[in-house]
Amino acid sequence: MNLFKRIIDWYFSRGALPYWCILAMDSAAVFLSGLFVYYLQHGGQNLVEHFWQVVLGLCVCMVVYIVCFFFFHTFRSVMRYSSFVDLHRVAYSTASAGIVVCLLHQIQVHFNLTPYLLIPRFSSVIALFIVATMLLWAIRVVVKSLHDTYTNGSNTERVFIYGCLEGGMALAKSIRTDKNSRYQLVAFISGDQSMAGSWLMGVPVFYDSDLVLEEIKKRKATTLLVSPLQTERFMSRKSFIDALIELGVKMMVMSNPEEWDGKSEIAHSQLREIDIEDLLSREKIEVDLNAIGAMLKGRRVLITGAAGSIGSEMARQVAIFKPSELILVDQAETPMHDVRLYMARNHSDLKVWTIVGSITNQGHMEEIFKQHKPEYVFHAAAYKHVPMMEDNPAMAVQNNIYGTRVIADLAVKYGTRKFVMISTDKAVNPTNVMGCSKRICEIYCQSLNQAIKEGKVEGVTQFVTTRFGNVLGSNGSVIPIFKEQIRKGGPVTVTHPDIIRFFMLIPEACRLVLEAGTMGKGGEIFVFDMGEPVRIVDLAKKMIALSGAKNVKIEFSGLRDGEKLYEEVLSDKEGTVPTVHPKIMVAKVREYDYAVACANETRLLEASLGFDDMAIVKIMKEIVPEYKSKSSKYEVLDKQ
Repeated sequence: MNLFKRIIDWYFSRGALPYWCILAMDSAAVFLSGLFVYYLQHGGQNLVEHFWQVVLGLCVCMVVYIVCFFFFHTFRSVMRYSSFVDLHRVAYSTASAGIVVCLLHQIQVHFNLTPYLLIPRFSSVIALFIVATMLLWAIRVVVKSLHDTYTNGSNTERVFIYGCLEGGMALAKSIRTDKNSRYQLVAFISGDQSMAGSWLMGVPVFYDSDLVLEEIKKRKATTLLVSPLQTERFMSRKSFIDALIELGVKMMVMSNPEEWDGKSEIAHSQLREIDIEDLLSREKIEVDLNAIGAMLKGRRVLITGAAGSIGSEMARQVAIFKPSELILVDQAETPMHDVRLYMARNHSDLKVWTIVGSITNQGHMEEIFKQHKPEYVFHAAAYKHVPMMEDNPAMAVQNNIYGTRVIADLAVKYGTRKFVMISTDKAVNPTNVMGCSKRICEIYCQSLNQAIKEGKVEGVTQFVTTRFGNVLGSNGSVIPIFKEQIRKGGPVTVTHPDIIRFFMLIPEACRLVLEAGTMGKGGEIFVFDMGEPVRIVDLAKKMIALSGAKNVKIEFSGLRDGEKLYEEVLSDKEGTVPTVHPKIMVAKVREYDYAVACANETRLLEASLGFDDMAIVKIMKEIVPEYKSKSSKYEVLDKQ
């Protein structure tokens, strides 16, 4: 037994056998099958009496079989990775050879060659076909089984496949045929209850219920591969996914399952590990692409903050609709260069202008508007980090508030049709400088729109504001920070055990911005359905579990300056009006007179030039009475 194991270890530790070895083995198998069939039909004594005639007849037959082996390439496959295709080729070769051997038997009879050689007759050929084919199949099955057993060591991952039919079967076949695969197929999971209890490719099929978790544990599976056709169903099974995370089961999905047509080849190597962004994403958001296309196609579009997370995605999505000009503005040179390269690679047919500049530079911005006269403006430029703006309120005023006023006024002056400002849920009942600065931007845009309607300001621009929460994976957001902390072995720092946040994917947020831009008639503040809020500590725990990292601790660092435990998309005094899109509502907010809004902004800008933090924030609180500081040095102003 030990000798046999040593031989097996030696064989599978080496490369595949040379082709001539497999050809010799197959030829020997057919030759022995011929002797065996003659023995069964004529007995041992007759075989001894006519041994050399039988051997000579089989030698002639072997020439035919070898030619057929060459024609069907039966010996060119690697036996340890044999598939049904290889078994079919074996059967085709032995059947073809049998037909030729029948013809040779007729030649033997016609020329009376029986005293010299015995070529099998028709009944013997049928028996030889069955015995030889079964023996050749058996050799390949045994070698493959031994290889599977040999390779099922510590590095092999036992796999369940979520989904049967085309997607699941394609993944299973790719595992079985890939010589470098580290997976061992254990079972399928099917949403079709009629499939439960059946077997596919030699493994059982279980129904998609919570009971299957016991099977996963019992069979010591470490990985779950999700069929692209079942990704949406799988992602909806939140409790099941949470249980898999607790079990330490790695989940693999296709990055863009909707791009697979369900018919073409797919391999397990095309799957990637599930990420936290996948688990936080919600049902697919549908938008009216025709309406967006009709608005933007052939138009001149300006995007500020075009190098940021939202701005760059806006640029990518707008480019799809073929504007006549795409004017991209941002003060960050290197990220802007990346956007420039992307556009050159993917939209070389578009006229794209990548301009490095600050929205606070009124002269530069006016030159841009004068030259390009944008018909649509998407204003995403802003300083957004809460702790940074708590320490630098003057810059929040100069960049966020004054910069927005510069772009808004120029949009009116140069006849922009629609101005879409991207705001934040931190503008609702603000507790920090950043959130309050965005609320003041909302006030200015809405009051300017009303002034245009009333004829107090000459212009045609419609101002629309969009308000939403955190976007997944944006620059400086919590998820990239957590990933880096986990990579370094921890600790993962969470500010407070009860802190919660709303999350949205960057692409879906941008799609909703475009949709709101098409439906807005001017003066609206659109709020997006952000789904269910997420506890940040639960997010951290899931990310640690998904990473497979061990002994990574979570530490609570305390709320940062200006940070609150939860964020709203509406204040207590605000309500909403539904729109035609189920994910978009219009906020009913307090309106401000344009003259008052202008005076407030002028006073704020003048104060910011003195860089007196307390004086600046005091004026902001006067403009936005609901602004109450939290965990901040500015709390003293609320007590005065």
